[in-house]
Amino acid sequence: MTKRRTERATRPPREDRAAQVARVDRAERQGAERVARRRTTRREEAQSLDEAPTGRGMSFRCHHCHADVPMDAPGTQHRNHCPFCLWSRHVDDEPGDRASDCLASMEPIAIAVRKDGEWLLIHRCNGCGVLSSNRVAGDDNPLLLVRIAVKPLAQPPFPLDRLAQI
Repeated sequence: MTKRRTERATRPPREDRAAQVARVDRAERQGAERVARRRTTRREEAQSLDEAPTGRGMSFRCHHCHADVPMDAPGTQHRNHCPFCLWSRHVDDEPGDRASDCLASMEPIAIAVRKDGEWLLIHRCNGCGVLSSNRVAGDDNPLLLVRIAVKPLAQPPFPLDRLAQI
């Protein structure tokens, strides 16, 4: 019996409701400040990677395949995807502005063709889900481009058996 009474006596006193709310508010503010610092750091890191000089001129490192990618690309003014794996990074709200807060990886999901025959690579952001189109550059991996283009034929959204019934 005496042991239990001693344990109860050594417990810290309960916080009143106002102190609990103040503690939670302080923790939320600190968390928001950490997120803001992390966002700023990620944006600065993205800009520094985009501006890092290499032997071939300006380049950036692909976040998907980790290849060094030159900024100059045949057929486009703003290189924003890796020519080796075709993945991109959500850094632009408008082409070339580098104003996006998301900075997540963007997966190549489809190919679109303009009236003049130019191919566009469609990316979906893995962070926020936004879709964007990018011109295909002259040095992009042609095998991956064709693979993405024929994907709807290889994996149709309906059973192929139904075609035989028509």
